[in-house]
Amino acid sequence: MTDLRYRNVLVVEDDNVLARIIERNLSARGARVLRAASVGEALAAIAVARPDLMLLDIDLPDRSGWDLLRALQTRDITIPAIVVSGTRVSPERVAEFKPVAWRYLGDPHEIERRAAAVRAQAGSSEHGSS
Repeated sequence: MTDLRYRNVLVVEDDNVLARIIERNLSARGARVLRAASVGEALAAIAVARPDLMLLDIDLPDRSGWDLLRALQTRDITIPAIVVSGTRVSPERVAEFKPVAWRYLGDPHEIERRAAAVRAQAGSSEHGSS
């Protein structure tokens, strides 16, 4: 049984290690994960199986994540997207793509460090309580 609202997730990320970490975490929660390392691969994946959610890097090898969002808008395809990028993105830039892009997470490596710190704190709280 899944604890995710979105069961089919497209991860558009050219960093293979990061994409595998995200895929492993989502799969463990019951999601079916599709992966794409470029805008071209993402468009092909979307044409075959429309995902419920897209995790989107901005800096991709063939074009930018913004180009992918524009292509989806042109085709009148709405897929909720979480922009995950080490590149700083202004809220105004994300707002250009509403309702497609609705969250921006920032540097994925920083997110992992923060998540690890929260897990560590939660672990020490569990062991320290009586």
